[in-house]
Amino acid sequence: MWSEVVSLSGAILVIAAFAGNQLKRLTPDMLPYQLMNLAGGVILVLAAIRVREPGLILMEGAWAVISLLGLIRVARRRANR
Repeated sequence: MWSEVVSLSGAILVIAAFAGNQLKRLTPDMLPYQLMNLAGGVILVLAAIRVREPGLILMEGAWAVISLLGLIRVARRRANR
């Protein structure tokens, strides 16, 4: 039960970031967008590791790494302002 709640929260974070982008409320250059994607990706990769699903581990791991790179890009841009 607890692991299902955690994995659902990760999925909700990723979906919310995507929906926010599609609805023009969030853009990839916004900190909340990147944080939601990173947190959701990390939660989901941990859930995938727990159930030993290699495809999901790869996908969610890549999602988390790409989101981390995006977060670094946004943070650098903010620091240069």
